[in-house]
Parts: sequence; structure tokens; C-alpha cells
Amino acid sequence: MKVLLQRVSRAEVRVDGATVGSIARGLVVFVGVEESDTVEDAEWNATKTAQLRIFPDAEGRMNLGVQEIKGSVLVVSQFTLAAATRRGRRPSFESAAGPEKAQGLYERFVVALRKRGVFVATGTFRAMMEVELVNDGPVTILLDPRGAAAP
Repeated sequence: MKVLLQRVSRAEVRVDGATVGSIARGLVVFVGVEESDTVEDAEWNATKTAQLRIFPDAEGRMNLGVQEIKGSVLVVSQFTLAAATRRGRRPSFESAAGPEKAQGLYERFVVALRKRGVFVATGTFRAMMEVELVNDGPVTILLDPRGAAAP
């Protein structure tokens, strides 16, 4: 599961010109589900999203999570995060999960965030969407459960 977080001062997502989700301060979370992803991946990413300390405290240090600032999360499905670009000029999406599996894990991620007390707005799964956001910082983080551990 590829999860890309952007700290924002505001954001909204529109489908056919109509706003389907919007937030003030918080996070826009783009979620790309791959065929190898599991329920555990959705849960891990939701926990990490809810707890990641990327908002400034009174001293300006990234020390607060989205709940501590009373922020919200706008979750947008984005299968293009599964793009393989190593070869050629056209991305391959072979690792992307099929629509049924992807939607199930996307929804599981949203529910898991809500269970952790986070206000969540969403886009519309499988729709062409316009996402408008103001990146705050800018701060953009790719969650990586397989990444190197801190020393």
C-alpha cells in the first residue's frame, strides 16, 4: 500500500464540479493499493497516519499529530501511486490491485482512521477527481513500512 501524506492548511476534492469532501487544516492522504497489500497494511498505515507527528508545536518543531491540532484528514484513492516507471516512458500499473480489492482496503483504511478518532472526509472511489490543496510547509511524506529503522 502506498500512502502519501501532505500537510495542508485546506483541501477539497470535486467530482463533476461538485465538492464531495473538504477539510480545513490537516492532511491530504493519497492511497494506492497494490495486489500484495493486506488488511494489516491498511491498519498499519491508518495508525501511522493518525499518530505521525508532523505538525509544529509552540516552538515550531514537528511534534504534534493531526488529532492534537484538532485537524482532519481527506483521503483520496490514487491507483497511480502503484506506477512502475523503471522501464520505458509509459508507467505500468501491473502491481495495482483490482478495483474490488482496492476499494475494500481503501475503505478499511478510512474506517481504521475513524476508529482512531480522526475526522475523515473522502473522495469518490474510481471517479475522476479534482483535488485542490494548499500544502503547508511544504510537508509531503511517503509512508514506508519497509523503510530503514531509525538508528
